[in-house]
Amino acid sequence: MSKYRDVFLEEATEHLAEMSRALLELEKDAARAESIDLLFRMAHSIKGMAASLEYDAITQVAHRLEDHMQEVRSAGVAVDVAGMALLFRGLEMLESMVASVRETGEAPAHALQLNPAAAALVDPPDGEGAEKKA
Repeated sequence: MSKYRDVFLEEATEHLAEMSRALLELEKDAARAESIDLLFRMAHSIKGMAASLEYDAITQVAHRLEDHMQEVRSAGVAVDVAGMALLFRGLEMLESMVASVRETGEAPAHALQLNPAAAALVDPPDGEGAEKKA
C-alpha cells in the first residue's frame, strides 16, 4: 500500500501545482478555457487516484471541484468571484489533505474537520450531495 501512496503523493503534488498555476491564470482571465479545462482534468485525476486508495475526504472535495468546473464548462461562462473563492478554498483543502497523507501515511480526516468554512465543497447548497459518483 505504501508504494501506491507514494505514487499518489507524487502525482497529486504535481496536479496541485498545475491547478495552482491554472487558478492564477484564471484569476487574470476568468473565461480562459485552457485553465478551466486543466482544473477539471487535474481535479478528475486527483479524485480517481484518491478513490482508489479510499481517501474519501480527498475524493469528495476533488469531485466537487470537478463538478464546479464542469458546470462552468457547460455554461460557457467566466468564473465569477464566488466561484474563484470556492476554487481557491478547494485547492487549499486538497493541499492540506495531501500534506496530511504525506505526514501521517493515513487517510485524511473528513474535509469539514479540516476546514469547517468549506461546507460548500462537501455539502453543496443545491442539495445535490457531494457523494454523487461520476
